[in-house]
Amino acid sequence: MAKKDILKDALLTDDGHKATLLTKEGLVNLKEELDHLKLVKRKEVAARIKEAISFGDLSENSEYEEAKNEQAFVEGRILELEEKVKSAKIISDKHTTKSVQLGSTVHLKNLTKKRDELEIYTIVGSTEADPFDGKISNESPVGSMLLEKAKGDKIKVIVPAGNVEYEIMKLV
Repeated sequence: MAKKDILKDALLTDDGHKATLLTKEGLVNLKEELDHLKLVKRKEVAARIKEAISFGDLSENSEYEEAKNEQAFVEGRILELEEKVKSAKIISDKHTTKSVQLGSTVHLKNLTKKRDELEIYTIVGSTEADPFDGKISNESPVGSMLLEKAKGDKIKVIVPAGNVEYEIMKLV
């Protein structure tokens, strides 16, 4: 199966919609945030709105406006998280170490900067990406170029800082 077909299948839910690619840990974190917003934050914002209404004249009530804006943000985030949880597809932690896949941890040597220190990244879905924590998206320039590559392969990537060349030193 071609790289494009594998990625296409991984990016869709069973009903053909775009999947949210997550690790098990990432899904747990999304569910925790969703629960917090529904069970805690909603009540806090409702209490702020009720208190602001008690101050009277809503046309010049900045507390009321601020609380309503926060309510809109919270409700929007709840809808976004519910959709992500509903379309979640778990990235398998059981994968071959012959080629880079979603969930793979890759040790890279930066050939452009000629450093001895390796850069270590785990390939995750865009929802969980956090380059400062060593998690890069499969949709990022580096992440997308690494997919299906093997130990010893070299890749050239155009990133915001310019052109960079990496060599894959190790796959986990």
